[in-house]
Amino acid sequence: MKPSFPIPGPLGAALGSRRPGARLLLELDLTRGLLESPPASPVEALRAMHVPTLRGVVEALHKAAADEHVVGLVAHVGARQPTLAQSNELRAAVAELRTAGKRTVCWSETYGEMGPGNVGYHLATAFDEVWVQPSGDVGLVGPVAQAVFLRDTFDRLGVETQLGQRHEYKSAAETFLRSSMSEPNREMLTRLVESAMETLVADVASGRGLSEEDVRAAVEEAPLSPSVARERGLVDRVGYRDEVYDDLRRRLGDVELRYVTRYGKGALAQAGSAVSRRNRPVVAMIHAAGPIHLGRSSSTPLSGRSIGSDTVAAALRTVASDDDVKAVVLRINSPGGSYVASDTIRREVLALRRSGRPVVASMADVAASGGYYIAMPADHVVACAGTLTGSIGVLGGKQVIHEMLRKIGVNRESVSTGRYADMFSTDRPFDEDEWARVERWLDRVYDDFTAKAAEDRGMEVEQLRALARGRVWTGADALRHGLVDELGGLEQAIAAAASRAGLARADVELKVMPKPSLVERFMPPENSESPAATAALGGLAALGGLGGLGGSGASGGGPSSLSVVERLLVTTGVAPYGVLSMPVGWRLR
Repeated sequence: MKPSFPIPGPLGAALGSRRPGARLLLELDLTRGLLESPPASPVEALRAMHVPTLRGVVEALHKAAADEHVVGLVAHVGARQPTLAQSNELRAAVAELRTAGKRTVCWSETYGEMGPGNVGYHLATAFDEVWVQPSGDVGLVGPVAQAVFLRDTFDRLGVETQLGQRHEYKSAAETFLRSSMSEPNREMLTRLVESAMETLVADVASGRGLSEEDVRAAVEEAPLSPSVARERGLVDRVGYRDEVYDDLRRRLGDVELRYVTRYGKGALAQAGSAVSRRNRPVVAMIHAAGPIHLGRSSSTPLSGRSIGSDTVAAALRTVASDDDVKAVVLRINSPGGSYVASDTIRREVLALRRSGRPVVASMADVAASGGYYIAMPADHVVACAGTLTGSIGVLGGKQVIHEMLRKIGVNRESVSTGRYADMFSTDRPFDEDEWARVERWLDRVYDDFTAKAAEDRGMEVEQLRALARGRVWTGADALRHGLVDELGGLEQAIAAAASRAGLARADVELKVMPKPSLVERFMPPENSESPAATAALGGLAALGGLGGLGGSGASGGGPSSLSVVERLLVTTGVAPYGVLSMPVGWRLR
């Protein structure tokens, strides 16, 4: 219950109080984008100030659906479109509001300006009414997937790449080895955009009351002017922001505006519900966002957020020892990385399940390669239709940068003992014997990955391997092939976790865990199972030293183990964190 008295001034606004009996029109501003998870460090929090989180928005809309004071929602879609997976989740939350009888309107200056507006418009069609500015467009042009190839650049720089891959669809290796797309890669990408197109067409047709044939015909002619889009039934109204709001006030009467983020975070609202939440069973949510590596998780301006196996493993152990936790949702947004780190996390997921607590994996935009590896041991796997997943394959090798360094006047010499001591040196190529060892190692990793995936998914190994070979799937296709169990967002994952614990969704409290205190973040952990062991590194500590110019070898490592060349690659979206990786720049938009 909210208080029946208003708190005046800035404090009242900050706490989210309202006039007694006020009717609320919620505003959802998506122009800044959406965060998948809360900031992991003070630096990240400053960079993401006032950017809403997907979970925060979905939870607030879920709450609003049951709030009699909320009469509607108006959303503003801007140039920064959500991803297709995020749109899948938001559409479900908007549908809940509509079912509850709330008026929902989406407006945008343009759904794509001189470029695609696929996903922004996809989200808009979940609302009762879609508006576009008279000077805008409806850029429902269809999805596109793009691949980057650096072979010619590396040849000019004098960088020699030696990489092995398992198998033909493990296209991350092509970034370095080829100047153009291979046929298996083209086949895979073609199916990815076809699957995304199927999702777009089906959802737009359903949302707008059109046939799928009508939507596909519109795609072939897009981008469409506002007048043509209206004639085709793609938008309802053409107008500017002031006209949108004037129309809503005429329909809804006297309303107070409130951002969804303020509505959801109101301190008084939380305090008012604290009594009802006390002693409720807990579904714990653990975030796993970014490339996967050994050591501690980190967050830096250069490379963004990463998943450290030590941090996530400690988090899984911590919730396993908490009697209030009845189930766990592992929220994954990762293109993969280190094989060994991924295997460490998988083992802790299995150990958590042995404690009697069900584990549900919830896939966000991407949970592929190593990201799929840490999801597959869960009791239940939930993905969005637009999630990128699978990529069950492996690649490994090194880049030889001796010639590049020579061109800029740098010469390196080394002394070693042992036949293979300098095998992964970036000063020279592998010899035949060393390359044979790399190939055997890649086979071993691939065999292990596919055998464990088959075991976790309850498949025969050969059945699983037919779906593997490094191939990336959309969540929709992954469901058809048995690689995931259900299509849905975080709410569906929470409900599934509660159900597996023998509880109703309404009877559980979701908590992001563990949540070390500010003091614990800066203090050294007392042991490997203390809350402080779950804290991520941030800022300069995460960057570590630049180290030498050598590569991180076939297994990859944490941010501080990357070579100078690899650090430069981070800025291109090709972060070489390990052998279970996919091209991290891929998104379906």
